[in-house]
Amino acid sequence: MSAISRYEDWLSEAKDDLKAAIHLKNGEMYGKACFFAQQAAEKALKALIMKVCKKYEETHSVVRLLRTAGKVLRVDAELMSCAKILDRHYLPPRYPNMWPSGAPHEFYSERDAEEAINCARKILEFVEQNIG
Repeated sequence: MSAISRYEDWLSEAKDDLKAAIHLKNGEMYGKACFFAQQAAEKALKALIMKVCKKYEETHSVVRLLRTAGKVLRVDAELMSCAKILDRHYLPPRYPNMWPSGAPHEFYSERDAEEAINCARKILEFVEQNIG
C-alpha cells in the first residue's frame, strides 16, 4: 500500500487530533490545545493533497500545505488567515527555548485555544468538502 493511498488514515488522525484539542482546551491546557489544533489542520491538508494531488508533502506548515491545495482548489483569504494563525502553534507550545523565559503553557489562554480550534475546524470542513 502506497503512502498516498493512506489519505483516509491521515484524515481520521486529523479528526482525532481536533478532538484532543477540544479535550485539552476543556482541561485548561491551552498551549497543548493550540498545538493539537495545528496538527489537526496539518494532517487534514496532507490527506487532501494525497487524494487530490496524488503526492505527499513533507512540510509541517499549514500555510504551505494550503498553498499546495490552492493550486487545484479555491482557497479563500479567511482560510489562509487561519493557516497563518495555526502555524504559530507548531513549535512554541512545546519548547521552553521558544520563549525568553518561563514554560510554554504559561503563555497561552483560553481565547488562544478557541481561536486555534475554530481555525482547525474551518480547515477540516474545507478538506471534507473537497476530498471527494
